[in-house]
Amino acid sequence: MKEKMIAAAARLLGADTESVEYQAGVFSSPSGTMSLAELAAKLCSFEGKDQLISIGTFGSKTSPPPFVAGFAEVEVDLETGQCDLIKYVTVTDCGTVLNENLARIQVEGGIVMGIGMGLFEDVRYSGKGRLASNSFMEYKIPSRQDLGDIEVYFIPSHEPTHKLGSKSIGEVVINTPPPAIADAVFNATGVRCRSLPVTAEKILLSLAGE
Repeated sequence: MKEKMIAAAARLLGADTESVEYQAGVFSSPSGTMSLAELAAKLCSFEGKDQLISIGTFGSKTSPPPFVAGFAEVEVDLETGQCDLIKYVTVTDCGTVLNENLARIQVEGGIVMGIGMGLFEDVRYSGKGRLASNSFMEYKIPSRQDLGDIEVYFIPSHEPTHKLGSKSIGEVVINTPPPAIADAVFNATGVRCRSLPVTAEKILLSLAGE
């Protein structure tokens, strides 16, 4: 990418590629200078009509696992079995966090999917094997009002198998909400739900000894 940027800057500066140097966000040549921001603006305008694309890949011989811990706080109505998620806290070790904003969004998205799996998303079939929960009227996914407070923390570490010290995060964060919620319900009611989702009906029937 650096070579492509230097070549593009040289073209726009009217200089030879060999005479252009790049340092600290500035391209310098005997015919003038240009900042990286100016180069980007010119390449996106009618003056440049060009886009610089560079592709790189990395394949590791190993696949070191990330680690996640999840903690759920729930409120259960003992008369109806209704379970509400009050707060969810997750702590993630995905090695060196390269982009915290993107990593946080990835974690939050996975946590929401895990909460949906744990409390709401119920796949049901009719006696003839047809999918009964085949619309969002029957198949509920969590809305923002169902999620409570979500707190995301990172515990950075250095993964030696990757030159940047990072490792994947992917879907691993989906795994923790269902067991964390089920354990929180058990802690609150003494009811152990061993099938998902943890619904009010299951809680109430277990409280009634059925």
